[in-house]
Amino acid sequence: LATASRALCSEPRRRLGSEMTKEVELRRHTDNDGDVLSPDGVRAALEIGARLAGGYDIAVSTGAQRATQTLACFLAALGEKVPGGVVVEPALRSQVEDRWRAAYERAGSGALQALQAADPELVEEDSAVLGAALQGVLDRLADGGRALVVGHSPTNEAAVFGLTGHDVPPLDKGAGVLVVAEEPGFRIESLD
Repeated sequence: LATASRALCSEPRRRLGSEMTKEVELRRHTDNDGDVLSPDGVRAALEIGARLAGGYDIAVSTGAQRATQTLACFLAALGEKVPGGVVVEPALRSQVEDRWRAAYERAGSGALQALQAADPELVEEDSAVLGAALQGVLDRLADGGRALVVGHSPTNEAAVFGLTGHDVPPLDKGAGVLVVAEEPGFRIESLD
């Protein structure tokens, strides 16, 4: 029974009508000191990586060292090959990070609604840009494909919002969401 369950889980997830879905597991980097992971961040990333579902076709980093290092730890602990390798997608990293920090300071929260109240144009405009970048990751996947993406908060949340219109709560370090592209739209699942 365990073997049968494992085989079923490793097959691509199908939507109704037997059409395929595409999945992006979008996670925040773990604890950092500047742009590198702290020792606790490395430990956490290895622990999380050992629990990941796997079966990724591509792994994606924003290009920030802390995101790339987290991704490397995830994959090292997972111990699986990733056929499409590890790529950097700088469009998943906001070009106006200082503006996000200022909005956070004004809002006193990383919640997207609070940030939107502090700087509505930032959230609207950058969410669209980040959402388009997340769509670009989905476009790289074949039907039934899966990607693992490591980025930042609140821009991960903004990317999900820009792509799907779903407002997800602020992501803790190492936590994430699963974005499932299926007809007629998207399904979002929280991940620890």
